[in-house]
Amino acid sequence: MTGLKKNIRGKAFELGFDDVGFTRAALDGTVAQNLSGFLAGGLQGDMDWLARHQDRRADPQALWPEARSVVVLAVNYGPDSDPLAVHGQAERGAVSVYARNRDYHDLVKKRLKHLARWMVESCGGDVKVFVDTAPVMEKPLAQQAGIGWQGKHTNLVSRRFGSWLFLGEVFTTLEITPDQPEADHCGSCDRCMRACPTDALTEAYRIDPRRCISYLTIEHKYDIEPSLMEKIGNHIYGCDDCLAVCPWTKYSTPAREEKLRARPDLEAPLLAGLAELDDSAFRGFFSGSPVKRTGRDRFLRNVLIAIGNSADPSLDGIARKLEKDPSSLVRRTAAWAHRRLSEKNR
Repeated sequence: MTGLKKNIRGKAFELGFDDVGFTRAALDGTVAQNLSGFLAGGLQGDMDWLARHQDRRADPQALWPEARSVVVLAVNYGPDSDPLAVHGQAERGAVSVYARNRDYHDLVKKRLKHLARWMVESCGGDVKVFVDTAPVMEKPLAQQAGIGWQGKHTNLVSRRFGSWLFLGEVFTTLEITPDQPEADHCGSCDRCMRACPTDALTEAYRIDPRRCISYLTIEHKYDIEPSLMEKIGNHIYGCDDCLAVCPWTKYSTPAREEKLRARPDLEAPLLAGLAELDDSAFRGFFSGSPVKRTGRDRFLRNVLIAIGNSADPSLDGIARKLEKDPSSLVRRTAAWAHRRLSEKNR
């Protein structure tokens, strides 16, 4: 069985994965308890998909009864530069590192399918592959497989790659000896909690997504509370603040895959240009990008929030213009941005 793991690991690295681990197709009972409490508290907000198939999400064998082992794969998407630097440029927007180029789902799934086919041909058994969109508790499985641990910001932390990892899984009917779980190495550090602009990290290892900037700018479909808009700063799609301040990021390296490295026009895009995008231009500009899934109206909502927080009077004309936009969501946010700029420049 040791040879089997060595061969699978070697093939995974050959295919471009940056880390690989093995675990049982089962999760500790506390995972189900934590998920149940999370959903009972309504913390999922607009993320209704989290409540669907709750039993499958909490138990890999409920998802696929024949599964015996899980191969957990990771792809590094580390940035080339400090993702926090853009916060000092009020006229520009901050796009989450993971979304600055191609949608990772397609890239990772293609590699997973290649590995899965090779496993069937070389090792036997049946397989199923999953990338994020299926009801799989990826981070607990990754911790069990020794890839990293769930830090106080609730994201996975790797001693080799910090928090810049995409995850995918190959479920298999093969019995593979599991790796040792990764221990928690956060210690007394709470930098991630102190860095959160909206205080979404309510306590260590606990997050209220309804206050999280990533949730608000990506998942939330409606107006955002003014008190939270003021704290969003110039984040226009996602937020990396809690990840970027983690001390373990000092060991991270830039992504090897060119499709995961930032497009120059998305590292720190000018808000004025983004605010001019109509639906067609938005779709063209973000073709192949995960940003495209939010839709033009929600994205412009985010851009207008950044404009309102910029204190730059030269952007007020854009806000005034968008007060006449066909989208009521855009119109309301534009009105807020105009009022906020007026208050900041009295």
